[in-house]
Amino acid sequence: MTGPAPVDRDSRGILDPWLLQQRVSFTRHAVPPGLHGIVDFVWAVRWVLPPGGNHRQEVLPHPSLNVTVGTPDARTGRTAPEAVLNGVFLDLIDRELAGTGWTVAAKSTVGGFGALVDDVSTLRDRVVEVDVVPGLEGSTLLAGMGADSDDATVAEPARVAVLVEALEGALARAAPGRIEQAREVAAVARIAETDREVRRLEDLATRSGIGARSLQRSFARCAGVSPTWVLRRYRLLEAAEAVRDGARVRWPEVAAALGYADQAHLVRDFRAALGRTPEAYARAVRRVR
Repeated sequence: MTGPAPVDRDSRGILDPWLLQQRVSFTRHAVPPGLHGIVDFVWAVRWVLPPGGNHRQEVLPHPSLNVTVGTPDARTGRTAPEAVLNGVFLDLIDRELAGTGWTVAAKSTVGGFGALVDDVSTLRDRVVEVDVVPGLEGSTLLAGMGADSDDATVAEPARVAVLVEALEGALARAAPGRIEQAREVAAVARIAETDREVRRLEDLATRSGIGARSLQRSFARCAGVSPTWVLRRYRLLEAAEAVRDGARVRWPEVAAALGYADQAHLVRDFRAALGRTPEAYARAVRRVR
């Protein structure tokens, strides 16, 4: 089974990925075929930071949900592991890591959790207890991952296996029709992600063979965001990834390759999402490297 690309080859959404790799251990794990179209991959992070050496990680979120089990954000003041569901976030988010900690999480496909949740749009910009998903129990996940034990005694693959098994159990309870619709949305979203000729909702409808209004309804329920928003977000993720290694790029060429009418439109969207222009972000990446 082919696994997801490691972060050094695909860091889309992770701002300043080079710095992240210096401070934490970040791995991605493939999921079994039964979860394909529902879960993209499982990711895991471990960190051991010196006193006062906190790390704040900014992320431009994918159009996905994440089931996350592990150490809370350091700014909460809590240390006991928690199990939560992170909805699709529209804006830039960040997380602060401190001391010693770990996280094991499952990233959904775009629309995948429509198989498990009645209306994913109700979770937009929210973090809720994982128990809102029928078949998932936070207490069971925490116990299975040994949240109360010494972190060093629990192997990462064992924690990954606990999360995968729980998701398989939840999916087994879901209605077949909802699973089918969720996988259909995920397949259409994959077109939006990868086909540079698809630039508008009408293009996506033509390419997928599904009417524009039907796409809007199914994306709203299964993905929590519109297909147009998904198209735009993937283009911004690609734009930020273009300077991942500190390379100097020609932004008019990047804008054209990503389907923008011109550089000005790319700069406008980039600034709105990341709070800085593409070139300002590129300069920041070059400084930290």
